[in-house]
Amino acid sequence: MAALSTVEVERKYTVGQDTSVPPLTDLPHVERTGPPVSLDLEAVYFDTDDFTLAGHGITLRRRRGGPDAGWHLKLPAGPSARREIREPLGPDGGAVPERLRALVRVHVRDKDLLPIAQLRTRRTATPLLGTDNVVLAEFCDDRVESEAPIGEGLLQFWREWEIELLRGSEDILTAADDLLAAVGVNRAEVQSKLARALGPAHPTTKKPLKRPKRKGPAGKVLLAYVQNHVDTLKAVDPAVREDAPDSVHQLRVSARRMRSALATYRKLTDADTANRLRQELQWLAGEVGRARDIEVMRDRLKALSAAEPADLLMGPVVLRIAESSASQYREAHAAGLEAMSSQRYFRLLDALDAFLADPPLTQLAAKKAHKAAARLVARDIGRLVNAVSAAEEAEDAADSDEAAFDAALHEVRKSAKRLRYGAEAAAPVLGKRATKLARAAEQIQETLGILQDSVVSRGVLRELAVQAQAEGANAFSFGRLHALEQQRASEARAQFSRDWTELRPTLLRRP
Repeated sequence: MAALSTVEVERKYTVGQDTSVPPLTDLPHVERTGPPVSLDLEAVYFDTDDFTLAGHGITLRRRRGGPDAGWHLKLPAGPSARREIREPLGPDGGAVPERLRALVRVHVRDKDLLPIAQLRTRRTATPLLGTDNVVLAEFCDDRVESEAPIGEGLLQFWREWEIELLRGSEDILTAADDLLAAVGVNRAEVQSKLARALGPAHPTTKKPLKRPKRKGPAGKVLLAYVQNHVDTLKAVDPAVREDAPDSVHQLRVSARRMRSALATYRKLTDADTANRLRQELQWLAGEVGRARDIEVMRDRLKALSAAEPADLLMGPVVLRIAESSASQYREAHAAGLEAMSSQRYFRLLDALDAFLADPPLTQLAAKKAHKAAARLVARDIGRLVNAVSAAEEAEDAADSDEAAFDAALHEVRKSAKRLRYGAEAAAPVLGKRATKLARAAEQIQETLGILQDSVVSRGVLRELAVQAQAEGANAFSFGRLHALEQQRASEARAQFSRDWTELRPTLLRRP
């Protein structure tokens, strides 16, 4: 059986042992109910010995019985939804399937996954049918027996109802709340059988950090921003492992944002800790991001080639670009996944968790947020101004060359990126001024990003031309594309000059 992935939208209700099911045809769009089916289900749940998965709202189980027997991994996907990934049952006593283990690695890291609870459920499942016998939802009446830990734990017995949407709309669930409340049945306070089985041992879900306040401590500005992007990194980690579109980009941007914020707000925290985190975040972004760079370059060169007249594409130009990027992407993606399965990555995650749990803040972090953040962001403005001055000097130098000027503009881009992320972090306490700063810095970053892409693509085109010539093929088209990229670079430099003239007054106003 191939692995399956679905989004599960359901609600659970606490119900007495003798409560009767109300007429389910009173729910919107439900015209009739299908014949009920009785099932005997047995599930063993897996987690670390300190319930890491449960603490993140994740369940991993091996179920026997019913039409969906097998391994089930459920990941949060919204307030009432979870993404469910399934794998075949496999042999008795078999280990957790590697695909499922990989999808929770960001949380469990190098800890073992062990059986922590066993549940037996006598289920009566009733399909809720709409027009043309379409199954809109399934109503399940479950009588559950749990044991945790297995073999020596507390035995519990309870009854619950569950409604899972299949092809129906969420107004069915909204109406179900009212219909069931009318017979004294309310939404379950615990929305997981495992949480009920574990009882007090089940960890509480981490509460999000409160939004920083203008007159609150400055340290909250840094911590809230880092927390947000640690959460993003953890959420996108499984998608990177599955090579989902845009996932590598999201992970790399989160790593870069954290690294940048730790630089801008370095005076709020212990310097050694911040420097170690920045170094490791740079490593992660570099290892994982190479695949993204190849992907971007492939799309850029394909678009450039597609715009060319057919008679100027001499030889298999597009094919060479595709083949070269495909092999490089596979190698880079594999290297990124290897990095994400390494002890170095796990220890980085540990360090980020520790930083947020017990932040090594300085005395400045206790100062009023809006004043401290304004001063620190102002330093980044100065850094950007100095980088632009250095670039202008490189352009005016007697021995100036294009490569030196482009290298100086790349430093401007990095300074703009740092200002952008620093201002983003400060937006909750500095308001519109910080937002305008971030947008201005982003515009400079994007313009110079076009220039940097041109620098890289010209190197790629030169390599492709050399390869083609060595094989006796015509390299004319690669030279032409190289010239077009030179023109793009020239246009980007001119656009930056216009951007700087326009945005400098905004940038030079103190936040």
